[in-house]
Amino acid sequence: MATMGGESDRGAIEASGRIGSETSMKNMERELLCPVCQEMYKQPLVLPCTHNVCQACAREVLGQQGYGSHTGDPSSEPTSPASTPSTRSPRLGRRTLPKADRLDRLLKSGFGTYPGRKRGALHPQIVTFPCPACQGDVELGERGLNGLFRNLTLERVVERYRQSVSVGGAILCQLCKPPPLEATKGCTECRATFCNECFKLYHPWGTQKAQHEPTLPTLTFRPKGLMCPDHKEEVSHYCKTCQRLVCQLCRVRRTHSGHKITPVLSAYQALKVSGQQAKEEVAQLVRGLGAVLEEKRATLLQAIDECQQERLARLGAQLQEHRSLLDGSGLVGYAQEVLKETDQPCFVQAAKQLHHRIARATEALQNFRPATSSSFRHCQLDVGREMKLLTELSFLRVPEAPVIDTQRTFAYDQIFLCWRLPPHSPPAWHYTVEFRRTDVPNPPGPTRWQRREEVRGTSALLENPDPGSVYVLRVRGCNKAGYGEYSEDVHLHTPPAPVLHFFLDGRWGSSRERLAISKDQRAVRSIPGVPLLLAAERLLTGCHLSVDIVLGDVAVTQGRSYWACAVDPASYLVKVGVGLESKLQENFQGAPDVVSPRYDPDSGHDSGAEDATVEASPPFAFLTIGMGKILLGAGGSGGAGLTGRDGPGAGCTVPLPPRLGICLDYERGRVSFLDAVSFRGLLECPLDCSGPVCPAFCFIGGGAVQLQEPVGIKPERKVTIGGFSKLD
Repeated sequence: MATMGGESDRGAIEASGRIGSETSMKNMERELLCPVCQEMYKQPLVLPCTHNVCQACAREVLGQQGYGSHTGDPSSEPTSPASTPSTRSPRLGRRTLPKADRLDRLLKSGFGTYPGRKRGALHPQIVTFPCPACQGDVELGERGLNGLFRNLTLERVVERYRQSVSVGGAILCQLCKPPPLEATKGCTECRATFCNECFKLYHPWGTQKAQHEPTLPTLTFRPKGLMCPDHKEEVSHYCKTCQRLVCQLCRVRRTHSGHKITPVLSAYQALKVSGQQAKEEVAQLVRGLGAVLEEKRATLLQAIDECQQERLARLGAQLQEHRSLLDGSGLVGYAQEVLKETDQPCFVQAAKQLHHRIARATEALQNFRPATSSSFRHCQLDVGREMKLLTELSFLRVPEAPVIDTQRTFAYDQIFLCWRLPPHSPPAWHYTVEFRRTDVPNPPGPTRWQRREEVRGTSALLENPDPGSVYVLRVRGCNKAGYGEYSEDVHLHTPPAPVLHFFLDGRWGSSRERLAISKDQRAVRSIPGVPLLLAAERLLTGCHLSVDIVLGDVAVTQGRSYWACAVDPASYLVKVGVGLESKLQENFQGAPDVVSPRYDPDSGHDSGAEDATVEASPPFAFLTIGMGKILLGAGGSGGAGLTGRDGPGAGCTVPLPPRLGICLDYERGRVSFLDAVSFRGLLECPLDCSGPVCPAFCFIGGGAVQLQEPVGIKPERKVTIGGFSKLD
């Protein structure tokens, strides 16, 4: 009974194993099915989205999308009749394809009308493929399917799978109409198995295929090496920058100039590191540490032995010296003999001499000190730091994704990017910064990023960006373990016009004693002083306030210009804008104090609040800021493009952004005020540009303004002007 029970258990276990194996094979089979034809892959192509599709299926899908047949590669038409679904049987109609030379003529003449291109258009065709796996449109570039690699690894997996499921059974013909007949021949050139009828049909007499040598039927036909789709040569190198396999011709072309290219063998070894090899490397490193410690231990022990031998030698010499002093001289025996002397005069004479000798010997013994110390305290070791390092010994990890410091990253005349590594992240030896414009059409193929390699530190400066553009930037770190993950993308808007650099000029204007200009002439503060106190005293009857103005030391006479500044949110009333240089000097130089706080130094032309009956453009355009708010007057609804004659009549306020941008279009006679952080338009006003136009800043009461400095990598510093800290 026990034997029968054991046999039944073994049978159950074997049956369970067979069921598990069959389930695993079925799961694997689903991985080997083309998402288009739902059959096993035949000459699969790797799409840019990393999914696979049969070559013949890809042609059919593109044909249904309206693309010409030239999106495939006629020269790479499968030599195996079993490679395309439409020719699996000799009884089915064969697909006729145009010849290669005809396709070339059609391409040059702009044959056909297809999506993304008009007839006679000068721009090349950009083929878009609807991937059935990810349900997204994938751009294949100008060359279409010709620019895709074949997935030979997947082909080999399919062949091994077919062979495994056919073990113990007959090899069937791959060209017969179902049900297929048993294969009798194989063809290495066609990489297919045939029955007698199919072999004769696909190898007719009088053709080149008739020269093919038949072999025994098999399913292990090895495909050729991976070929470059551009030059039809076997790939031999791997471009780390483009992350693409290249051939020898690709390597010497300008496309990969300056890229990091390594042999395929090196890339293969780097990607296929086994666990056993990793264990051997760790064991070798630990053995190396052990050898260093053993060598250090032997060196330290030898040093202690040498110190011990030296001390013993010094003590032995000292002992020998004192022993000779006591025993060699015979002083004790001589004293005993002197005591036997009975002649009194002679004894007195000898005793005095003997007394001096005994006194000297006694003093030498009393002052005896060992020639060396017995302590070995100087041989103590402090291994606390080393023990900590050994305790923290672990595998080297790649740096984590850096974090972009959005508070210190901005674009002005240059783009300044600043980042940091997250806490507890492994250190990075250097960084790679990538950037590209997002407001221009991308060229065909993969997204092209511009790179700045091996950036030291945690900041980078990108010079000469295009004005009025949007850039996306990212960064990743690198150490001995390799490259880490990319940071999150950050989008930066560059100024809409070239940056105008100028300094503040306080040599003219009224009340210069109330304006404190910094030494670098890029920050100014208005000190209200006594006039504001007198105004508060006469608040109910009238108010005498002073208007202080400071101009830039340059004047604009053409083109478009942009500059930015930061206004202290605690300012009482500040006006930022532009005006005709002649009118500014005429109205503000030596002007008396102004009665009524409602007085506007620009004659009512700030924030678009101009008289609707006046047709001429005002000589001034100012934006009014006070107590952390921006006043948008009549028509100033916050949207760019609104003039003083548009919009509702009531004014409104918006929060003061960290930086204000001013864009002057001299030819159009327009000035725009922007949020210099998000580049959102605040207000657009007309301006009289019949003469030179200067940047201007007006103060009523206390206030402070800081011009934005040119972007640059420099140590952080703060400049304080009368208690007002300079803004970054």
